[in-house]
Amino acid sequence: MATHVLHFEHAGERRWGIVEGNRITPFEGTHTTTGEFLRAHEDGALRTAASTLDRSAVQLLSPVTRNQQFICQGANYRQHMIESGLDPDAKTFNMIFRKASSCIVAADADVIRPRHVTLLDYEIELGLVLKRDIDRAIDIGEDALHRYVAGIVIVNDYSARDVQIPQMQFYKGKSYRSFGPVGPCLCLLDEQDFALIGDLRLRLTVNGEERQADSTANLVFGPAETLSELSALQDLYCGDLIATGTPAGCALRVPSALLVKLMGLLPERVKWHAFVRAQSRRREYLRDGDVVEARIASVDGRIDLGTQRNTVVPAA
Repeated sequence: MATHVLHFEHAGERRWGIVEGNRITPFEGTHTTTGEFLRAHEDGALRTAASTLDRSAVQLLSPVTRNQQFICQGANYRQHMIESGLDPDAKTFNMIFRKASSCIVAADADVIRPRHVTLLDYEIELGLVLKRDIDRAIDIGEDALHRYVAGIVIVNDYSARDVQIPQMQFYKGKSYRSFGPVGPCLCLLDEQDFALIGDLRLRLTVNGEERQADSTANLVFGPAETLSELSALQDLYCGDLIATGTPAGCALRVPSALLVKLMGLLPERVKWHAFVRAQSRRREYLRDGDVVEARIASVDGRIDLGTQRNTVVPAA
């Protein structure tokens, strides 16, 4: 049975606890990192306290701590590929990039828009949280995924498109502080729960207006396939986060193929000035004061990762 866990601060201490409705049952002891908490959980070393807390009495923290790696997949839903100007039948590779771990914040944190960013975009994503270290290439089958993934979380991959696209800087455009809310819940999965990963519903709204809605059934590169590929590239650690890509519905719209060719004839400065000016006319980009809400859950309610709620604010 899936276990929904919160990481929170209460009475000056950072704790972990099981959440059911509006009540939290804390685990005894403190664990400073996600990896440390998950290792203790797998070893059976965690014991719950006798008393519970009201959820309103705690301050939410991200269930993925900033010491962990933050790895992302790009254009991993077919319709999002199309809106990104990619041909789904021609793109046969898994697009991988990184976000700075310092961008990780709690699920209810404000998203701070840097003063120079005018094209701020949202991307709801399912995040995988790793269960153990991987220091060699491993071919992971779907039936073995539970040995390597501890649980799942909501991630919002906020992106400064006027940095990411003109500068061709995924890392830079997606790593400003506060651009990576995670949580609220870390849902720890039992082996039988992993079948539900393939049919979770994602929904993102801005000021109550639905912008993104899809199912993880439409992922192009699944978790086992991606984790196998990553294991051949780099070391991975217990508690690391892999964001699996976003559905269609982002604010970004790539120009038509013909317009892209014509823009290619322009000097770089003129080309990207025209791109930013055209994108700025799109009402979907986030403005100061906008409230973004993201939810991921299974249809039957066995998995419910809660609601992420962020307000966009300008940098001081």
